[in-house]
Amino acid sequence: MAYKDPITGVETTGHVWDDDLQEFNNPLPRWWLWAFYGTVIFALIYWTIYPAWPIGKSYTKGIMNDITYTTRSGEYTTHWNTRALLQKEMVSGEMALIQKKELEKVKGMSYADIAKDADTQAFVQSFGKGIFGDYCAACHQTGGVGVIGAYPNLSDDAWLWGGTTKDIENTIRHGRLGFMPSYKDTLSEEKINEVANYVLSLSGEKSDPVLAAKGKEIFQGNEGGCYACHTTEAKGMKEQGSANLTDQIWTIADVKGVDSAEAKLNAVKSVITNGVTRRMPAWGERLKDTEIKVLTAYISSFGAGQ
Repeated sequence: MAYKDPITGVETTGHVWDDDLQEFNNPLPRWWLWAFYGTVIFALIYWTIYPAWPIGKSYTKGIMNDITYTTRSGEYTTHWNTRALLQKEMVSGEMALIQKKELEKVKGMSYADIAKDADTQAFVQSFGKGIFGDYCAACHQTGGVGVIGAYPNLSDDAWLWGGTTKDIENTIRHGRLGFMPSYKDTLSEEKINEVANYVLSLSGEKSDPVLAAKGKEIFQGNEGGCYACHTTEAKGMKEQGSANLTDQIWTIADVKGVDSAEAKLNAVKSVITNGVTRRMPAWGERLKDTEIKVLTAYISSFGAGQ
């Protein structure tokens, strides 16, 4: 039975433990109750106005006005939601309009003019970095440093397909196929070892001069036929995307990443034995012409292969 505590004057629930431990019947503060009721009302209003509750395979759409925005495939209208609101803002918001204005400016400029104009170059660095991050960085890494043996370094001077703005734009637009045949079924292990020694000697790496001399005959002769792509001077050909073997820049064999002469030799032998096949996708159909131009100017600013 409930009664008031003689000391505090607060009503109790009548529950008693251990003869003297009682439970007070203190009501919740009025302000707390009103705050709680307020949150309930707010939730009901929110559920009515905005998309909220799942219903079968659909959900409540709310009563906000529909949102219309433009995509690459045309105009699109949907019920109000934050994703559509963001999309519209990205297309027609204040910053989007500024971006469009800058893109129109870039469209009418030459690459030389872009490099000279500080404001345009700043825009290229900002906008181009975003495009590069979305489409290129997954392979070429942030800053274009690449991954040896897989994806070319865009920040050095070893541009296999040419490093002028014209070459870069052509590469982005049409993609590239890097290919070197495997020699494991063509040359014996002994001859592959000889060619590897010759290749190392071309860039001043430690090699066996006797084996290198034999490797040169294979490289320059019909048995190996390496000269057909790398040229007789081993300088490579832009048209083929074949590497310059004399510049001490290694894009496939990780010669610089190992210390011992044996490890360097094995790295080169592995490439000769297994060959190379790597493809860069064409972005001409996925990126707009102006986006390709900005991306070209951005990559060109890495300072490599002019």
